[in-house]
Amino acid sequence: MVTQNELQVRVFADGADLEGIAALAENPFIRGFTTNPTLMRQAGIDDYEKFSRQVLELIDDRPISFEVFSDEFDEMERQARLIAGWGDNVFVKIPITNTRGLSSASLVSMLSGDGIKVNVTAVMTTAQVESSVAALSGGAPACISVFAGRIGDAGVDPIPTMVRSLELMANEPQLELIWASPRELLNIVQAHQIGCHIITVTHELLKKLPTIGKDLDEFSLDTVKMFAHDASTAGYQL
Repeated sequence: MVTQNELQVRVFADGADLEGIAALAENPFIRGFTTNPTLMRQAGIDDYEKFSRQVLELIDDRPISFEVFSDEFDEMERQARLIAGWGDNVFVKIPITNTRGLSSASLVSMLSGDGIKVNVTAVMTTAQVESSVAALSGGAPACISVFAGRIGDAGVDPIPTMVRSLELMANEPQLELIWASPRELLNIVQAHQIGCHIITVTHELLKKLPTIGKDLDEFSLDTVKMFAHDASTAGYQL
């Protein structure tokens, strides 16, 4: 059983809660940060750049990814160059396609070739990984975010895809694989076991990190105690 201290995969916090980001910034175990327009909308963010710059005031020593939100490639490029200028630690998320299913590979290649650190996001197939690797080949440091959790939501085991992704990326040492959208702490251990570079974890799921490596007999007893306490507190009687 692996413990938290033995994990080799780097854990990035995924969220848009400024207070939560500030708290996690104090935790050296958190090695980077990511966010996206959906998380920002859910958090009530209405000024994209203002929020992003507030985050960068908190995070200047670890990588952080911000995502473009245009559906047109010319505007994606403009946004990407603007976002990249916010800090040396900034990676720009570019979706693998736009909403019409058109590949962003040409844009990714251009940006990476110009020295912009790209995070290709919403990737779910090995074919998409292959095209991303080709677009990023020889370019700036970059990440490919494979949404393993969503692959699992489709009833498909994501691990073969993740393993194959690492193989496809092996000859490009500037590239790192992100295990995105994990659903449980087991996914962190799985990412560690296959040699995945990074896993993005929501703030809510990060609260459970101390249970990694916990003795299962102790965990069982704690669970029994929880049931007993809650039944007693509720005053249940038969």
